Amino acid sequence: METTIYNTQGKKAGNIILPEAVFNVAWNDSLMHQVVTSMLGNARTPVAHVKFRGEVRGGGRKPWAQKGTGRARHGSTRSPIWRGGGVTHGPRNDKSYERTVPKKMRAKALAIALSKKFANGEVIFVDSFGIDTPKTAAAKKLIASLSKSLGFPKLEGKTKNAALVAVADPREAITKSFRNLGNVELKAVRELNPVSILQHTYIIIENPEASCAILSHRVSGKGKEEATIELPKKRRVTKKTKGESMQDSQRGDQ
Repeated sequence: METTIYNTQGKKAGNIILPEAVFNVAWNDSLMHQVVTSMLGNARTPVAHVKFRGEVRGGGRKPWAQKGTGRARHGSTRSPIWRGGGVTHGPRNDKSYERTVPKKMRAKALAIALSKKFANGEVIFVDSFGIDTPKTAAAKKLIASLSKSLGFPKLEGKTKNAALVAVADPREAITKSFRNLGNVELKAVRELNPVSILQHTYIIIENPEASCAILSHRVSGKGKEEATIELPKKRRVTKKTKGESMQDSQRGDQ
């Protein structure tokens, strides 16, 4: 797979061969749904909270006698069917929405999201931003040049989640230049995840060679230690029968 690398003016600056394990993976609905919902649940902070009937203040006295009044029997005014009583099946802030996602599933979901964006023509590779000092005007000019030159009007005109800028080396000058743009989010390549990729319309990747190397390493799911270190094999221990133990003790006595 070969694609074009652009400069800050939106003109062709070269080509790059992309790893197919990262940018050519088939879409998988069930996998993406499971990973994305799990990640959103892990980032969720429950706030809404209701009180059960045992937590509402009051209601300790029986409203009226069990019999003889002609009215329906009740034991507390804090029952869920009473006004001012507890709430049944309401939201609680002690509920946990966390889910564990296996490492290989997260890696494949990342590759699927990038492949989907690349197939839709929404991934832009830029050789270098050329920003040495923090300047929001320089970042805004860069986005405008890419939008006009490549024919992506939403890149500049969309007011929210227009682009996700991924850099291999998040230098301070680049970070401060992009952080004041409301429709652009900047992330390091090592921090990319399926949720952030799917939330934005375009993905701008700086320094494609280094970024693709980092993404290939993440998708492979193998670190340096895992590839070089071999764990020692466990010895299998078998239990001896009572007869074998007696024979061994007799041999020792002889």
